[in-house]
Amino acid sequence: MENKKAIELIDKILENLDKTGINTETLIDDIKELRTYALEEQIPLVVKVLRLTFEHIESNNSFLIPILDDEPTDEEEAIEEKEEASPVESLKYLIALMKNLNNKINISDLKEYRDLLTNY
Repeated sequence: MENKKAIELIDKILENLDKTGINTETLIDDIKELRTYALEEQIPLVVKVLRLTFEHIESNNSFLIPILDDEPTDEEEAIEEKEEASPVESLKYLIALMKNLNNKINISDLKEYRDLLTNY
């Protein structure tokens, strides 16, 4: 995202996730606020991912989408990594992707999160 306030909000969300984990009260409000910046910047993918994210957190009181894999080299290794990755780490990764939307990999990962959230 280009907006300085949006970047500051992303940093605040990431910091809060480190400090308190998934604290639904402030987290959902912050995600909704971040979504307004995405609306202003007219970034439909981010708008949708943020909506799906806060709806998912409201429904589940957590973020139950596992962190995305890089190309797993060994199936067992991939399973172990998924088990180790916490909901907080996955959500932090998702939010951090939005800081640099010029990166094609970030866009690809956001689309993957969108699909995972839609199909959850």
